[in-house]
Amino acid sequence: MRRWLAGILMSTLTLGVQAEVIDIDNAELARLMEQKVPIIDIRTAPEWQETGVVPGSHLLTFFDEQGRADPAAWLGKARHIAGPEQPVILICRSGNRTRAAGQFLSEKAGYRKVYNVRSGIRAWIAEGRVRQSSGDALASCRAKKTC
Repeated sequence: MRRWLAGILMSTLTLGVQAEVIDIDNAELARLMEQKVPIIDIRTAPEWQETGVVPGSHLLTFFDEQGRADPAAWLGKARHIAGPEQPVILICRSGNRTRAAGQFLSEKAGYRKVYNVRSGIRAWIAEGRVRQSSGDALASCRAKKTC
């Protein structure tokens, strides 16, 4: 019953809000990074360790290794990174998981502008762009208790 009421309340609160999920490429990602728009990397820890991360990314897994998600718990942490009134960038391996997470943020959590890196970290790496060690990024998010 509580979940049902919470869902109704969340839907009511987001009515009339102009929600937007915008697919972006790496050039736009780099431009938004210069503007200090926060980036949330929603992949899993093994993925971060395998490839590294886009510098400055906040590490916050949306789907675990079995494909399960706890959107409410994830949102509680994501709100410490960017609130619904702020733009936010989501990145994953290929852009598929971020599409689902972005729709959740815009349609259910009232985020007004969500950027989805449509080709994910794979394209970032293919273009030879700078990456940060996942160890450094994990240490930072663990210290802040955001990952």
